This record gives sequence, C-alpha cells and structure tokens, in this order.
Amino acid sequence: MCDADYKFTYIDVGSYGKSSDSGIFKNSALYDQLSKGSLDIPAASPLEGGKLFPYVVLADQGFAMSKNIIRPYGGKGLSDEKNIFNYRLSRTRRCIECAFGIMASKWRIFYRPLNVDLELAENIVKAVCILHNFVRRRDRHRSEYAPESEQSAFYDIENDSTSRANPKVLDIRDQFAKYFVKNPLQWQNEKI
Repeated sequence: MCDADYKFTYIDVGSYGKSSDSGIFKNSALYDQLSKGSLDIPAASPLEGGKLFPYVVLADQGFAMSKNIIRPYGGKGLSDEKNIFNYRLSRTRRCIECAFGIMASKWRIFYRPLNVDLELAENIVKAVCILHNFVRRRDRHRSEYAPESEQSAFYDIENDSTSRANPKVLDIRDQFAKYFVKNPLQWQNEKI
C-alpha cells in the first residue's frame, strides 16, 4: 500500500508469485487489523454537501469489497456514473503502480531475479522499501522518476465478475460515484 507521494505505507513480503493478491491480503496483518477495526482509521468525514464518507483503501477487481475497501464496478456497458467512478479510482490506484516503477528504476536490482535465499530476498525488499521512502521524503518532488502527467495515465478497468458485498458497502461505492459526477475533473468525461 502507498500514499499519494509514492511512499509505501504498508508492505507484506514473502508470498509466492503464484498466490493471488486477495489471498495474500487475507493472510496479512493489515487485513486482520482492518477486519478488527484496530487500525485507527479516522471516522467518516463530510465531503461537499455534508454527506459523510468513510476513509477507504482503493483496490482492484481482485479484492472483495468491505466498509473500508472499495473496488471498481465490474461488467460491461456501465452507466456514465459507474465509468466515471472507475476512471477516478483508476487514476488514484496508479500511485501504487508508479511507486513500484520508481523503486525499480532507482534500485535496478529488481530488473532481474534475486539470486539469494528466500530470507535474504525478503530482507532486501524490506530494506529497499525503507530506502525508497527515505529518498522520497528527502527529495520530495525532485525525482526524475515521477510520472509525466496527471492526465496521461488511464488504465481501462474491465471485470466480468459480480460483487457479493453487502448492500451498505455497495451504497458507499455508489455514493462516491455520485460525488465524482457532481464534482468532475476537467477532463474526466473525455476519458470514459
């Protein structure tokens, strides 16, 4: 997990590549704390219009939705409102993709397999994540590895699966979608 400054806020190292992201997440300390409500997530805050919105973790379609985990709408032929939501979610989720890209560009050791035992590989990854965050804080906005344009990266989100989240969770996502339509980005309608 990372923040908007491409700094890692949570890492889970040591799972096998063939494991699903969702399965790895469900076996993580983060999932455990999120499920128990012990993460000190701030209370819901009002956005424009005074409606309260919970703080959420943005995820891709491989994750199950919950009160604090939001994923894109699935399926084809979505309404404009749902497409706008998926676009806005995609724009925000790219932070994690960029964080990995920035880290790999700076520490090119990740351009090839690590030819070390598993424990050392885990420690290398953890150390590099710490160094990555240190350099991001130190250099702030001077990195040549930062994304070129806020408007250029749009990942098309498609998913044919259906969500089995409870209606309250689905309503949270719908409320975010309505908010994004009422508070548009200048170029969002061109991207859907």
